[in-house]
Amino acid sequence: MKFNIIKAVVVLLIVSSCNDILDETPDNRTTIDSAEKIKELLVGAYPEGAYVSFLEPMSDNAGDKGSSATVEFRVNEEMYFWRDLNDIDEDTPTNYWNDAYEAIAQANQALVSIEELGGSTELNPLKGEALMCRAYAHFMLVSIFSKAYNPTTSSTDLGIPYITEPETVLLGDYERGNVANVFDNIQKDIEEGLPLIKDNYEIPAFHFTKKAANAFASRFYLTIGEWQKVIDHSNIALGSDEIAVLRNIASSSNLTFNQQVALYTSSTFEPANLLLVSGNSLYNRIEARARYQLSPGVMSDLFRGNITGKSWSYSIFFRGGSDNNFIPKYQEYFRVTNQAAGIGIPFVTFVLFSTDEALLNRAEAHAMLGQLDDAAADINMSLAVKTDGYDPSTDQFTAADIAAIYQGINPTLYTPFYTISSESYPLVSAILDIKRTIFYNEGLRWFDIKRHNIAIEHLDFFGNSFLLPKDDNRRAIQVPEAAQSFGIQQNPR
Repeated sequence: MKFNIIKAVVVLLIVSSCNDILDETPDNRTTIDSAEKIKELLVGAYPEGAYVSFLEPMSDNAGDKGSSATVEFRVNEEMYFWRDLNDIDEDTPTNYWNDAYEAIAQANQALVSIEELGGSTELNPLKGEALMCRAYAHFMLVSIFSKAYNPTTSSTDLGIPYITEPETVLLGDYERGNVANVFDNIQKDIEEGLPLIKDNYEIPAFHFTKKAANAFASRFYLTIGEWQKVIDHSNIALGSDEIAVLRNIASSSNLTFNQQVALYTSSTFEPANLLLVSGNSLYNRIEARARYQLSPGVMSDLFRGNITGKSWSYSIFFRGGSDNNFIPKYQEYFRVTNQAAGIGIPFVTFVLFSTDEALLNRAEAHAMLGQLDDAAADINMSLAVKTDGYDPSTDQFTAADIAAIYQGINPTLYTPFYTISSESYPLVSAILDIKRTIFYNEGLRWFDIKRHNIAIEHLDFFGNSFLLPKDDNRRAIQVPEAAQSFGIQQNPR
């Protein structure tokens, strides 16, 4: 639950004037005068909005199931066809935009309160968490609502407003700036905040611990192509016993459905989960039954088997129809707000960072640096815990083995801003294929699609083709209509 400051600011300013400067404490009921109160504030500094719900149908992880789908879900359909969506409900881009900026405001207020309390050594871990939260929320916003990072165009590509001060007016005069400036600010916050992080949380999985913060840094440096930093931060996120902290799907495939889904987002029993967030979402209700999800064709592409020639260990279930397939990754917690009326708020827990991602980020960085044997070793480690009947004596691959498997890969399939050598290309292809499967229905595929400039074709149930070409402007989701009405420049179409 978010701390009350932002809502109090909004209410106060609506009552007075849209242009008044806040001339009293941000929350006129609560003075933030202790480390404990700053900790409470930081609980709300993580965006709780769902992004999986609108990013997954945009990717090649979705297909049209036609009439076999039993739930019509507007955001699912609109995003499958890459249309601009102005809905404001949970699970929409607008909801995520609002939630991310609310989280940023919480982080900024925490930073100001820390300074007002003297910025002591005791408060440094809270400052580190606040900076990492601010960096993360802005990183997600620019990754979703701007074009992919490209150093040759980032100084002219539209960014998102990078907010570094608490909100003191209801409708601030903010400019989008450019992608280069946003990434510079994110990097500055990461590099200042990460060394301050301490692992002193009661439930670490809901905070930027050292490992979670380094996993975020790994993703950030992967995006901008600083490969050695990806490796360095991934190493910290993984620790010394790497395979022991990966999500072992092979060992959990014999669990019941309820056991599998509970384990996937567990904050205590699943070591792969480095950062979780629980947010208001209907996604658990629609992930299987929505029309533009895991169609039979996509299911075959993703889960028919991997490069070992063996099956993935993922258990596939169906709900409300044989084509309504899904992997047990989500469950809903329903918080009752009116017992008599039977109404309440649905919550879903999402995995924001995991050791699996850190490992495959490192694998890609090794490949890009020409460290092909190291990249192959990371690939083998990932496959070992997610393949049925994996046998290390027969299922280990060398870089040459992987190159032979991917020798016919289209050299124009992946075209990021950086150059991929012919020796690295097969390993990068294998890594992206593995990531597509193991992070299915987690939203991460969309970020790889943008980063590698992958063209997407969606077919409707009747075979009509819809294309999202490389460099298409629709890869940057349109900024919310309300933000546009207050002067935020819209994305080109």
